[in-house]
Amino acid sequence: MSNKQQTLNGSFSLFGKGLHTGLNLTVTFNPAPENYGYKIQRIDLPGEPIIDAIAENVTETTRGTVLTKGEARVSTVEHAMAALFALGIDNCLMQVNGPEFPILDGSAKYYVENIERVGIKEQNAERDTFIIKSKIEIKDEKTGNSIIVLPDEKFSLNVLVHYDSDILFNQYATLESMTDFKDEIASSRTFVFVRELEPLLSAGLIKGGDLDNAIVIYERQLPQDKYDRLADIMGVPHMDATKLGYLNHKPLVWNNEPARHKLLDIIGDLALIGKPIQGRIVATCPGHGINNKFARAMRKIIRQHEIQAPIYVPDREPVMDVNRIRQLLPHRFPMLLVDKVTELGSNHIVGIKNVTINEPFFNGHFPDEPVMPGVLIIEALSQCGGLLVMNMLDEPEKYSTYFLKIDKIAFHKKVVPGDTLIFKVEQIAPLRHGISVMKGYVFVGERLAAEAQFTGQIIKNKQ
Repeated sequence: MSNKQQTLNGSFSLFGKGLHTGLNLTVTFNPAPENYGYKIQRIDLPGEPIIDAIAENVTETTRGTVLTKGEARVSTVEHAMAALFALGIDNCLMQVNGPEFPILDGSAKYYVENIERVGIKEQNAERDTFIIKSKIEIKDEKTGNSIIVLPDEKFSLNVLVHYDSDILFNQYATLESMTDFKDEIASSRTFVFVRELEPLLSAGLIKGGDLDNAIVIYERQLPQDKYDRLADIMGVPHMDATKLGYLNHKPLVWNNEPARHKLLDIIGDLALIGKPIQGRIVATCPGHGINNKFARAMRKIIRQHEIQAPIYVPDREPVMDVNRIRQLLPHRFPMLLVDKVTELGSNHIVGIKNVTINEPFFNGHFPDEPVMPGVLIIEALSQCGGLLVMNMLDEPEKYSTYFLKIDKIAFHKKVVPGDTLIFKVEQIAPLRHGISVMKGYVFVGERLAAEAQFTGQIIKNKQ
């Protein structure tokens, strides 16, 4: 998946009936600017209100995910959200002319096909992926349902479902890479048990349900007359009440299609976190309720770790070693304060400084309690930023970068011998007329030690 944010390359619309309302509905997907996220607009309501598609706006999870803002609500959004999230769309405005998205065939298939048809457009802003660094678990003690996320080098899912049914008992589904979503998950359809139909119909739901937009599972025999009544309500022919099994016109795509659809639903509900995550999810008997609890918990954790330390693996080959650094920067002992660069993007860089007791400044700052001077921490951070901009030049040895301004400096933790400083610097404005504006962070392990915003100017050296 691209490290840049992405949106649609054009708009597309899908038409169909709503699963619960039975209304004829149209939903249109539109490109959106950077950092817009997912938003849903009810164009049929006065003022055309917009709902942010985030976990906190979920108000109901009984038979799908319902988003609400004020008087505006929209349901059955999870299949569309799964397609957007899985195909790497970060920013999208969805416009719908009713209270739910059309159910289509009960899967994400048509969303995926249309996203691919209009194409995906890469944007300039970098995608902010939250990296899972320790186990996180959300569990429903009453039901035993749980979602666990573990550290991993990519995003993947494992799903186990269990039902008290001879036809659908234990099923397992896995997705090792989002690149497999289209072929392995997108076509899996929603499902319902015949025993659930009467309560759902009594609750005024599934008015648009039929044997073409859901897998219907008949696993407990009913009296023939009751079975016939349900068939009449659903508008389908009468069937033999003694024959158990799947009732659909279209056979199962996979033997474990229900488990795959549960996996699809998780992806759709996780899209409401608001940013991708890197980790392995293990879900046991998931549903929209616990999916939303997990998404809300993740949003809270992300807010608590808004500035996340980059992953540093000491024995990994650096992107720049000290020899390359010396080619780009004029600094030398004792003022060269970046040892190596571990990550380099189009507008961000990650650098490392190992702080030892042999640093010359510790002789005077302070002999009995050595602490790295804050001004040198900021100097090291700016050198890392200098490497980012100097690496963009054709002949970097002919230029130097100088401070013009330093703003918003904050120190959160003292730096002492034995610490390894991890610098992350991002360009927050395009390089123009030799002027670069950057925001930088300094970490010791997972803790933020310092931060600053600085402006530098690239000037050609005098020959």
